[in-house]
Order: sequence, then C-alpha cells, then structure tokens
Amino acid sequence: MLFAIPFPAFDPVAIELGPLVIRWYALAYIAGLLIGWRLARRLVARPGWTVTREGVDDLLFYVTLGVILGGRLGYVLFYQPGYYAANPLEILYVWRGGMSFHGGLIGVLVAAVYFARRTGAHPLEVADLLAAVAPIGLFFGRIANFINGELWGRVTDVPWAVVFPMAGPEPRHPSQIYEALLEGLLLFVVLQVLAWRPRRPEQQGILTGVFLLGYGLARSFAELYREPDAQLGYLWGGLTMGQILSIPLVLAGLYLLLRALRSVQPATR
Repeated sequence: MLFAIPFPAFDPVAIELGPLVIRWYALAYIAGLLIGWRLARRLVARPGWTVTREGVDDLLFYVTLGVILGGRLGYVLFYQPGYYAANPLEILYVWRGGMSFHGGLIGVLVAAVYFARRTGAHPLEVADLLAAVAPIGLFFGRIANFINGELWGRVTDVPWAVVFPMAGPEPRHPSQIYEALLEGLLLFVVLQVLAWRPRRPEQQGILTGVFLLGYGLARSFAELYREPDAQLGYLWGGLTMGQILSIPLVLAGLYLLLRALRSVQPATR
C-alpha cells in the first residue's frame, strides 16, 4: 500500500450550546425527514394521488416514531440481543448510537399501515410515497456514519482507501460513501424518474417494489466491502447480517413488481 487517505478530523458534534449537544447523526435524521416531507407534499399534489398534503403532515409524525423506535429495537434484536438482555436500560441510551435500517424499515411499515387504516388510503399508495423519499434519509445517514468514523469498510489497497482512527492503522474501504451513493443517490434518482410519471391505480406498489429490490441489492453489494459487525462476524454461508436481512427485501420487491406488472398487461384474447 503506497498511499492512504487519512481520516478527516471531523467533530461528531455539529452544534454545542452549553448543555445542548446536537450530533451530525441527529441532523442527518432531521434532514432526511424534513426534506422527505417537503418532497412528499409536492408529489401528492400531482394527479393520481389520494393522500393529501395535510395527510403527509400527519404521516411525518408516525414515520418519525417508526424510524426511531423501529431502528433502535431492530439494532437491539438483530445485532446485540445478548448485550441488551443483560443491560436492558441501555436500550434507551440512543445517544450512544446503535440504529438498524432494517428495524427502522419495519417501524415505518407499521406506521404506514396504521396511517392507511386511519385515513382510508390504500396501504400501497402510502408505501409508494414513502419509498419515493426514503433514499434521502439513507444518503444523509450514511454520510453521518462516515463523519462519525463508524461502520467502516474492509482492509484494502485501493487508492481511495481511508485510515479510520477507531479501526486501527490499516487502510479501509470508505464503505459508508459507497452506501450513500448506491442506497441514497442512485436509488433516489431511479425512484424520482418513476415517481413523477403519471400515476395510475393499477401501478400501486411499483415504487415500493423498486425501493425494496434496489435497496436490498445495493446493500448486499456494499456489504462486500463493509467490515462485518465485530460481535457477529460472518454468518451462514459467509454472509453478513446486512446481507441476510436484505434477502426478504429483494424477494418482497420482486413480488410487488411482478404483481404490478401483471395488473397493467392487457388480457390475452
């Protein structure tokens, strides 16, 4: 290895005013939710959507709860169940970090179903709306992971390798950036191309299917360069926990896409 990029001296604390401390990770969540909320309000103003702008305002509240509660409980159950079983009060210590995307996704789905039942909206329409804006939060979240110097990649000799202070002296893949570009930017562009087309009732579920399939594939690919969680290592068949949890997302995405495509095909005569 001839060259490695030293990790920038980022301060994980973005704002500190006396006892008030706001970390970049918190700002990432806030930015993802607020920008996603504003974009969702613009989307539902287009023909074909039955969710109203006022409904999006209410949905923001439920989604915020789903992201935080689901993300935290997902991390506890998927990644460190033994530790938190022995230290249950630390489940509440969210400021110490420890959130799971897959857990947050489950929380958001629960919030979406509750909102749909409460308002009479079609659950797949609500899911499509959330899918269209979800990559925004993923992008900011992965950038925050990089700023925090956490969830680093595997040891490598690529020219853009980074030496993360908490990961030892070896240069590593900046896998957080890979995920920000794939799960965040690329998936966002694809979904926006689809979301701003005229919406027809028989196409419900397409955006959700693309998001689940796209995220599952992007996460599985990025995991090839990301260091597995130390407490878990490699699991069944050499897969990581992130890859295993992405399998049902890929299958669900394929199912929704095939279901939607069958509904728009003309009947054979």
